[in-house]
Amino acid sequence: MDNKVISPFKNESECLQIGSLTVENRLDRLSIFGSIDITRDKEGLAVARELKSILDLTLTELESAELPDKVTLKPAKTVNNSFE
Repeated sequence: MDNKVISPFKNESECLQIGSLTVENRLDRLSIFGSIDITRDKEGLAVARELKSILDLTLTELESAELPDKVTLKPAKTVNNSFE
């Protein structure tokens, strides 16, 4: 496993993968989707540590901020495909 780093809620450009799990960074949320197997071996331990690291960074950011009760997510904007 390489050391993958994400800065939660700091930009709209970071995206990383751990196995088949994808973490996308946004200014108002992290989107986490896919699946991951944490096996009972050294590789599984590395995967679990990497996932924990991302969640620890996220918790640190959330706990240090003044948070609203709920974020209102804006609907996705549809753009024309210039290749069609």
